[in-house]
Amino acid sequence: MLDMFRYNWKVRQDWFEWSRELPPEELTKERPGGMGSILATLFHVANGEQIWVNQMQGTPVIMKEGVSSLEEAMEFTNLTQPITEQFLQSWDKEKASQTLTKKHRDGSTYVITYEKIIKHLISHEIHHIGQLSIWAREIGRKPVSSDLVFRDY
Repeated sequence: MLDMFRYNWKVRQDWFEWSRELPPEELTKERPGGMGSILATLFHVANGEQIWVNQMQGTPVIMKEGVSSLEEAMEFTNLTQPITEQFLQSWDKEKASQTLTKKHRDGSTYVITYEKIIKHLISHEIHHIGQLSIWAREIGRKPVSSDLVFRDY
């Protein structure tokens, strides 16, 4: 599991570097899909990760509604990533089978294993990598390569 997170983090870092070349208005421009903008989507994947990991650990969730700059999004990732890495370094079958009980918006409850949450976080970021890639092409820029086979992580 940790390998896939390291892959995602490396791709995310490359998107941050890619984004440095964009003017701020391009980063925050409202776009269809995703979280509505490149900046909001980059923040969203880090924020979702920390919410789920902190809930699994029973530690306080960092309450942050969004970010106003690329630097702030990068700082947030740098703050939250070590928390996830430490959590995953102790990953084992016992931890994978632990569960978290959550409430749906309608008030009903559901139980989800930690393994399913971790798999969700991995696929969630990959999904948003695809959205960023589409937006990159729409503005005439080459997207970051997310080719797992040829990537060191």
